[in-house]
Amino acid sequence: MTESSIVSLALIALAAVIAPILAELSGRLAIPEIVLQIGLGIVLGPYALNVAHPTNVVSGLSDLGLTFLIFLAGFDLDPAAIRGKPLALAVSGWVVSLVVALTLSFVLVSTGLVRDTVVVALALSTTALGSLLPILRDAGVFGTRFGDLVSAIGTVGEFGPIVAVAIFLTRRDPRITAALLVVFAAVAVVTAVIAARPNPPSLVNLFSRHLESSAQLPVRVSLLLVVLLVLLAETLGLDVLLGAFSAGIVMRLIASGSEPDVIKGKLEAIGFGFLIPVFFVVSGITFDLHVFLDDPASLWRVAFFVGLLLVSRGVPVLLLYRKEITRAERLPLVFFSATGLPLIVVITGIATAAGRIAPVNAASLVAAGMVSLMVFPAAGLKGLRRAGVGRSGGTADAGRSRAPATRRSSRRRSKGTT
Repeated sequence: MTESSIVSLALIALAAVIAPILAELSGRLAIPEIVLQIGLGIVLGPYALNVAHPTNVVSGLSDLGLTFLIFLAGFDLDPAAIRGKPLALAVSGWVVSLVVALTLSFVLVSTGLVRDTVVVALALSTTALGSLLPILRDAGVFGTRFGDLVSAIGTVGEFGPIVAVAIFLTRRDPRITAALLVVFAAVAVVTAVIAARPNPPSLVNLFSRHLESSAQLPVRVSLLLVVLLVLLAETLGLDVLLGAFSAGIVMRLIASGSEPDVIKGKLEAIGFGFLIPVFFVVSGITFDLHVFLDDPASLWRVAFFVGLLLVSRGVPVLLLYRKEITRAERLPLVFFSATGLPLIVVITGIATAAGRIAPVNAASLVAAGMVSLMVFPAAGLKGLRRAGVGRSGGTADAGRSRAPATRRSSRRRSKGTT
């Protein structure tokens, strides 16, 4: 390892430690840690202090961090919590969102503001579920009816773009990607059937026995999957994002016979404690800040893309969720749905490497994602407090049953007056 790599890794580790401390000190501003990691990366990068550089070692760890981020997104997917109407609405809503985003992007391409319709549309149709879950849990929203709807929207808002990126933004034949997706789905189904057997196979029992031993077998298998996916992506041109997400789903199904929450905690310790912060800090180091320094007037694009995020993700909420939530809950659901940063970073990074997006637009989309993560969840929680959902509004069960109870009481009052 070169001295430059050691110095860069030391500074990245320092930024990873400072970020959560600054997040705590931000008080009412409640700046998300991811935003601070990217911001500290910008400070360390070539357009500010110029003390950290994306060497081969640093870039390799960053690639592992990205893969682990998507792997954990797949591992977090719990179909039992969102199945039924929340999932059906989320799928329909994402399709509507994608259509709206494609329409807006087509107009932008026609005017010459952007180069590629698909790239911008995918960036505008994402939802940062991994960033929203801790916020919803802390606010007492997770587990309510509203929380289930946000979880479903976020799950589809991550899975849909990942599949679309694998099909449309990679250099391979889309038919091969589609075939791989079918294979991944078949493997997941077979794994689910095996894991659900009354007498689980020896592999599941082996995982359970070594969960707390020095072998830490489930964690080692997960790391092996992640490293193999990065290796396959580099050597064979496979879709590492799709593979990582699918591997996370399969790993959760395998772990369901033991203690998935314990395994998840161990994996998150490795991911969020080490690899994933490297990815976000390096994203800041490689952030193309000079496009704003050379042309400060281009900052209008950031506000413009923030508005497009609200439109693309908000229209489905206003169209499809009118009967599912109260009027006071609609705007908060729009804000949560439009919160997106991690996948925007991923999509713009892939598109920049392929020359499918202008640097100014890539930087503006990432900046818009940062603004959405800083502003939208806070605005959504404020609206939920007014609507009586979450910790300040009572228990989770109260939040879950509030809207139907309101409709029933309204019908009783109308009957009593006739």
